[in-house]
Amino acid sequence: MGYKALLILEKILMALPQDVRKGFFTFLAFIGYVSSKKYRNIVKQNLNYAFDNSMSEEEIKAITKYSFKNLLFNFMHLMELRHISKDELAKKVSIENIQAVERVHKEGRAVIYVTSHYCSWELGGAAVGAFIEPTAAVYKKMKNSVYEQWLLDARARFGNTNLEKSNVVKPLIRLIKQGKASGILIDTNINKREGVIVNFLGKPIRQTSTPAYLARKFNAAIIPVSIRTDDEEHYTLRLYDEIKVPKTDNEEEDILEATQLQADWLTSIITKEPKFWFWLHRRWKSDKPEIYKA
Repeated sequence: MGYKALLILEKILMALPQDVRKGFFTFLAFIGYVSSKKYRNIVKQNLNYAFDNSMSEEEIKAITKYSFKNLLFNFMHLMELRHISKDELAKKVSIENIQAVERVHKEGRAVIYVTSHYCSWELGGAAVGAFIEPTAAVYKKMKNSVYEQWLLDARARFGNTNLEKSNVVKPLIRLIKQGKASGILIDTNINKREGVIVNFLGKPIRQTSTPAYLARKFNAAIIPVSIRTDDEEHYTLRLYDEIKVPKTDNEEEDILEATQLQADWLTSIITKEPKFWFWLHRRWKSDKPEIYKA
């Protein structure tokens, strides 16, 4: 889809009442669920592996349907973010435990927000930029450059900036030295040359060690952040207390310990409400590729 066509679609959808717009994306999610056997299988493979085949078919089906819906709602939220005001965003998203960030700022330290593809991650990122502080979010370059530009423009609506993942460490260091915030996703598949092995959802997996490395070396604070909803109208953005990075004589062990604590945090919120996580993603593709061959 060309950029102009995307903007025309956006204009039409944003002219509709919100309930109608939500109904449209809910319908698209249903079509995606029905027509995409490949991604239905990926969700099932992920769930069976993560939960040791303990979920019933009914539970798997419900989570699979919600995974498609949640993905489409994130697209809808991106579209809406390009048009709504800060006041309108404030009515949609409330914030819990902002004191976690205030404590770090009082110490004159920069924040590294660690987050994941959980619930409405697009609304969550926008809310951090709008109501807490502008944040430079690390992202992976997309194959579709048209959609990428549209997406990045939406993410920058309330003061955030975007950093492409390739060679991102030096820009992140500059931000930390300037006392500015960054945001790093910790739940994406990475290759075997990156990160460290941690225990996530009870399974070994490679996870980025960049937040722990930067926090330890430059005295920044790792603050986990997540977002959830009960009614898909009002969302709660929760900031968690700082994950402290040890600083002993063993740098490698310090980084591993802090990275494991991040994995423990993410495991805890996914285990509590698994439907919100992005099960459509082949998270174990590099470390456990055989689970996707069935």
